[in-house]
Amino acid sequence: MTVLRMSSLFLRTLREDPADAELPGHRLLVRAGYIRRAAPGVYSWLPLGLRVLRKVEVVVREEMDAIGAQELLFPALLPREPYEATGRWTDYGDNLFRLTDRKHADMLLGPTHEEMFTLAVKDLYSSYKDLPLALYQIQTKYRDEARPRAGLLRGREFVMKDSYSFDVSDAGLQASYDAHRAAYIRIFDRLGFDYVIVQAMSGAMGGSASEEFLAIDPNGEDTFVRCDASGYAANVEAVVVPQAPPVEAEVVAATPAAVEVDTPDTPTIDTLVAVLNERHPRHDGRPWTAADTLKNVVLMLKAGDGTRTPLVVGLPGDRQVDEKRLEAQVAPEELDDFTEADFAAWPGLVRGYIGPAALGPNSGLAQEDPRRVRYLLDPSVAEGSAWATGANTPGVHVVNLVHGRDFSADGIIQAAEVRDGDPSPDGAGELRTARGIEMGHIFQLGRKYADALGLKVLDEHGKLVTVTMGSYGIGVSRAVAAVAEGTLDELGLCWPRALAPADVHVVATGKDAAVFEKAGELVAAMAAQGLDVLFDDRVKVSPGVKFKDAELIGVPTIVVVGKGLEANPPVAEIKDRRSGQRREVAVDALVNEVLAEVRGG
Repeated sequence: MTVLRMSSLFLRTLREDPADAELPGHRLLVRAGYIRRAAPGVYSWLPLGLRVLRKVEVVVREEMDAIGAQELLFPALLPREPYEATGRWTDYGDNLFRLTDRKHADMLLGPTHEEMFTLAVKDLYSSYKDLPLALYQIQTKYRDEARPRAGLLRGREFVMKDSYSFDVSDAGLQASYDAHRAAYIRIFDRLGFDYVIVQAMSGAMGGSASEEFLAIDPNGEDTFVRCDASGYAANVEAVVVPQAPPVEAEVVAATPAAVEVDTPDTPTIDTLVAVLNERHPRHDGRPWTAADTLKNVVLMLKAGDGTRTPLVVGLPGDRQVDEKRLEAQVAPEELDDFTEADFAAWPGLVRGYIGPAALGPNSGLAQEDPRRVRYLLDPSVAEGSAWATGANTPGVHVVNLVHGRDFSADGIIQAAEVRDGDPSPDGAGELRTARGIEMGHIFQLGRKYADALGLKVLDEHGKLVTVTMGSYGIGVSRAVAAVAEGTLDELGLCWPRALAPADVHVVATGKDAAVFEKAGELVAAMAAQGLDVLFDDRVKVSPGVKFKDAELIGVPTIVVVGKGLEANPPVAEIKDRRSGQRREVAVDALVNEVLAEVRGG
């Protein structure tokens, strides 16, 4: 097998952390010589990193092939027309890399390939007898992320496995979905990190049933929730908080009429609550809290064509808007800041004092009036609940404003933050939150793309029917980063054996040529037994530097050949990178000992 000699390997390890690396795994992948930054969100794979990436691909291919999926490869450079037909040329907005060729034809760099898979099947298949079908590719994708960060975890160029199932019926789609789901479980079990399967949003992809596979990691960008009592798990974007039940009629009847009150110098919820308690006590005698205030957050929605429209979200003052939840609700539109120029364009919105009277159906403006601002409420705002909120006048709020009696909204939106201790949507207990890294996402797409692109086949009765599709993605390059984040320690990377760039890392120490000669013989014997060996044969490098590099690089088995050769009988040291345990082994038995350790796990 392969012998990688560090004296000639294209590798330089670094002692200092790179300035642009935010997460521990990102820092170590750069320091250990696995990747190098080429541009924001774009990375070069160096020899060690490429070996790990290819091993992830092997695991993915084996499990995809095992369910009968067939591999193909589409180009990354794609024409505009298919994406125009599905609306995603516009919907993707600024996330799409667009370019024009010398003949002025619009092209794009593929962010995902639903359209191409759909058209390929349409081109070659026409009968129900050709289905079910599953196709996949492992290919480089491109998305112009606004904030590329965390190295390989949020890049603008990344390697992804995307597969698609094609069936005649919904029952067939469910069977294909179940097969892919089982394959994903086997893939992530083999990759060697802790993960959870959660309900998810389909977003711009469309479709119905949707689940994410998240690597559990405190540094992950995704927040998910779990209920230990029931096993419920969901990405926070997909948590559906039930509508709060209406307030009892007698409570509403006892609520005084809404009244405007002076609240000078109240730029925050806390200052507002303090002034209300000091000057305007509640009618029921209890103190005001942040949960009694209705906060109205104004922002802009930006469509793919650049059109911007205002939206105000109303929610209790003790909660914040979760931007990721909100983005999922408004997709494919994107969130944009509400600027000073926007406030000037909508003078009815008074910064810090926005209230329902100027919003949505309460404004008295027709739906199509461009001055009208859409108003959506958090589901915790119950019918009949009373609030303190903005009066649309500087320094003035209104109290006892009752939802349904004094104001209404255009609808509800799931946008408020979800917290530890919130009730589970299934009613079985409390939620607890955690962080994760999205590693895989599976969708039941249904007929969205087949309808848009005319993918039909003749059924058993000779009738044309639209094919139903599933979509299944895995972040292959992201898996490298996720495994690095999940397995590292204070000394460096600690690869699981299945993904390590080599089976064993042999370190020759000292200056005696006989040591290097014997180490070379042992390396050759290991390679002859089918092992991949990383051999530190650098002559003028100190043992201390070699040991630090071995710990940094993270091959699970480290063999040190050096002073032990002077013993009788000669010995070498085997070190387990994960546990740090060391043991001396007779040189004559070394190769067999290493083989047993590598092949035993």
